[in-house]
Amino acid sequence: MSSGMLDAVRQRLAESGGEPTPARVAAALRAQGRLLGDAEVLGGTERLRGELVGTGPLEPLLADPSVTDVLVSAPDRVWVDRGSGLELTEVTFADAASVRRLAQRLAAVAERRLDDARPWVDARLPDGTRMHAVIPPVAVGSTCLSLRVVRPRAFSMAELVAAGTVPPGGDRVLRALVDARLSYLISGGTGSGKTTLLSGLLGLVGERERIVLAEDSAELRPEHPHVVRLESRTANQEGAGRVDLRDLVRQALRMRPDRLVVGEVRGAEVTELLAALNTGHEGGCGVLTELDEAFVQVRALFC
Repeated sequence: MSSGMLDAVRQRLAESGGEPTPARVAAALRAQGRLLGDAEVLGGTERLRGELVGTGPLEPLLADPSVTDVLVSAPDRVWVDRGSGLELTEVTFADAASVRRLAQRLAAVAERRLDDARPWVDARLPDGTRMHAVIPPVAVGSTCLSLRVVRPRAFSMAELVAAGTVPPGGDRVLRALVDARLSYLISGGTGSGKTTLLSGLLGLVGERERIVLAEDSAELRPEHPHVVRLESRTANQEGAGRVDLRDLVRQALRMRPDRLVVGEVRGAEVTELLAALNTGHEGGCGVLTELDEAFVQVRALFC
């Protein structure tokens, strides 16, 4: 099936304004006046629905439970991480424009702008997937799209030990840390398992304690019966309505937390976190993702 025919069907569906259900996509294909077999109609339907309401060629990769990251750096350069480093896949896009269209559509789904005036976006999709995209000319040559899959469950401490994330015997130390209500911070490189480890540790918190999470993007999934989640928000197109992590930490302190958790400390909010951990909120914790900026804020706080 030619790309020209698929473009014509895509245009017809866009003009109709209806939801691209399988029946409508198949009807639009047959309306092109060409004799198509069942296999061609089915293949074209799946491809078009993937482009219009899914993640296009990336759908099979994101459906793979072993995949944690999908990175697109060019139409013919799609990489995945299955836990052992990046692997180049055989998935390709038709051209650079196809990558850009997908990135812009995903940004729109997340209620974000991605255009020449705002050439990058960092957002969370409805299914929890973390999305980042940069379009040309800021990204040279092709749109760069990064998708980080957030799995719907937390790993137990036993599973983390079995996977090698926690060394043998380390689980006893971590359990003692949580039981003693000590405050702690987790740091590490990108993809090193900071959020996974923190979710596992929060699962060890007593069931009668209240956990309040403040995150830029809701990624923590602790197995605990009493979790309150707060998520930051970017400004709208008029520049109003921004709620940053610093605001969330202040609000969380007023919500009677037994455990205050800050998902990703990058900058000025580290001052609120340290203040909270030193004013009676025992057992608080956080993740440091940009140590240099955090240390600058700490130095300013005490100097």
